[in-house]
Amino acid sequence: MITVSGVGKAFGARRLFHDVTMQLDAPRRFGLVGANGSGKSTFLKMLSGEEPLSDGAISYARGARLGILRQDRFLNDSETVLEVAMQGDQQVHAALKRLHDLEGVANAVDEIGRLHDLIVHNEGYALESRASEILVGLGIPQSSLREPLATLSGGYKLRVLLAQVLIGRPDILLLDEPTNHLDILSISWLEKFLLGFAGLAVVISHDQRFLNAISTHILDVDYETIEMYTGDYKDFVRQKTEALTLKEAQIARQEKIIAEKQAFVDRFRAKATKARQAQSRVKQIEKIKVERLAPSSRREPKFAFTQTRPSGRDVLKTEELCKAFGDNVVLKDVSLQIHRGERVAVIGANGLGKSTLLKLLASKLPSDSGTVTWGHETKVGYFPQNHADLLSQPKQTPLEMVWEGCPLEQESTVRGQLGRVLFTGDDVKKPVAALSGGEAARLIFARIAVEKPNVLLLDEPTNHLDMEAIEALARALQAYPGTTIFVSHDRWFVSQLATRILEVKKDGIANFPGTYEEYLASQGDDHLNVRVVMQQAKEAQAREATQQQSKAPKGKVQQAGEQRLAAPEDPESKLTWEERKKLQNRRKTLPRLRETVLAKIHEAEQRKQGITASFAEEGFFERTDPDVIKKLRLLEIELDSQIDGLMTEWETLEKEMVELGISVQ
Repeated sequence: MITVSGVGKAFGARRLFHDVTMQLDAPRRFGLVGANGSGKSTFLKMLSGEEPLSDGAISYARGARLGILRQDRFLNDSETVLEVAMQGDQQVHAALKRLHDLEGVANAVDEIGRLHDLIVHNEGYALESRASEILVGLGIPQSSLREPLATLSGGYKLRVLLAQVLIGRPDILLLDEPTNHLDILSISWLEKFLLGFAGLAVVISHDQRFLNAISTHILDVDYETIEMYTGDYKDFVRQKTEALTLKEAQIARQEKIIAEKQAFVDRFRAKATKARQAQSRVKQIEKIKVERLAPSSRREPKFAFTQTRPSGRDVLKTEELCKAFGDNVVLKDVSLQIHRGERVAVIGANGLGKSTLLKLLASKLPSDSGTVTWGHETKVGYFPQNHADLLSQPKQTPLEMVWEGCPLEQESTVRGQLGRVLFTGDDVKKPVAALSGGEAARLIFARIAVEKPNVLLLDEPTNHLDMEAIEALARALQAYPGTTIFVSHDRWFVSQLATRILEVKKDGIANFPGTYEEYLASQGDDHLNVRVVMQQAKEAQAREATQQQSKAPKGKVQQAGEQRLAAPEDPESKLTWEERKKLQNRRKTLPRLRETVLAKIHEAEQRKQGITASFAEEGFFERTDPDVIKKLRLLEIELDSQIDGLMTEWETLEKEMVELGISVQ
């Protein structure tokens, strides 16, 4: 559908990539990955025609419709949410509007007929119901659909933009960070939508679990080019690591051969009896071409969090904490106890009070009633979702901001801390107002690190960070000895860290003492709400049956009604005695198989955590042989793949258990 031929892009002397040639076809889904600033969004804009090419050409299949998520697109706040979303199908929406305008016009019969045919051909009379279904799937309440767009927050307006793109029946989807501002349930819905999408999709995302779920291929922007890898994100990491290891080994072998030949030349160049052999080796050296790797655009910050002193065992206690904004009661009677060393993930749908809870704990908001009591010797570090809350002095420099957190330290120490989070040279002196989202996040973490708190309150800490920074942050928090309470919609990040889950619901907060995977297992669904998914499936089936009946002859409709009134037949009644016996044995075996798989998952995760802990040790990379590090990285990737395979096996077993009526609690 899209042919990319010799494409390059440069901004002045800075070259992002060059000589990119590839074919992007349906029904493939491409995850577009790379470091912040490497050119991912630029390439997506080039595919959409919004950004000019420096070299090469891009062509499209004839008649292909593009759906492009533009997060900076203008929206009319006075229009209803539903109306804005329906505009995504421009042709049908315009036809419906024109048809409405022609009501009662006597001499417009021919035009009305043409409009009617166009609408029927494009299933336009179902546009409103289709738009409603997509909006609700993206987490916008049914009650808000006919309200003005102005009543929604900025994050929810972006959901309407995404809905508008999906409603347009595109053949090609180009999505830049579509999971931004989506909660876990909405991300799950989007995954299901993309998995059922028959066209071509190119998606930028920093959510590993999302990419693993939807990607058939990965496009990697690095080394001044764009490479295509087959498989999901974990497959890409393995393939890229293996390819880089092989390429480095090949270069090392070539350099060793050159060094040996050069040593012979240097030793015997002046010796008459060896001069011919030396000259021969000079020619051999000239023929050996050592491939030089272009510098990688990926840079990994070195986050590290320490504490001045440990807190007491009882870190935090809240009693009957309440908060409302006008008539909207966000949190009611929240009573919690948090203990030292816990990593508590606060999850749930948007708008239910997760960020509000952290702001109450950080004393950034006053509560309406109830108490927040911090334990003995607690010192809190707070990372806000809105970076502007901490970067309140736009002219302040990164050097000044971090130094403010440790005024007794030398400038060299502060610069060293900034260097760990990728601020070097003159970067430390530019105003914080000029920082990108990723730079601002890294700066705030640097400030928190020098303050050495023993409690971390983190509100969406992975927003704006690239893959390398997210992985580095996860490792640093795993090694952190203090207590961490964090809000996140990044399921990979939550699964790496959480030892306890707090799910914020409409009727209160559910407390689960365990990991995210254990929590999902207890719920019997990957996204916390299997009942809603099942109910939606039943409603879809019911709608389809109703549509089929409306098209069928009257006698057949009555017959179908008679069949529905008949008592349902037990499917097992048709099985032979041997088949029923096998089914009975399977019911007995499945729980044991499930427990075995869970034990294997736990063992693999423990091994991986051991590797991660080693990587986080101070000075590990300086004192460890590079070959050992490479082997550990490959083992880490292998364990990731093993865990993913076991998770799939576990989900399959639980699905079979549910189908056979076996409890998975």
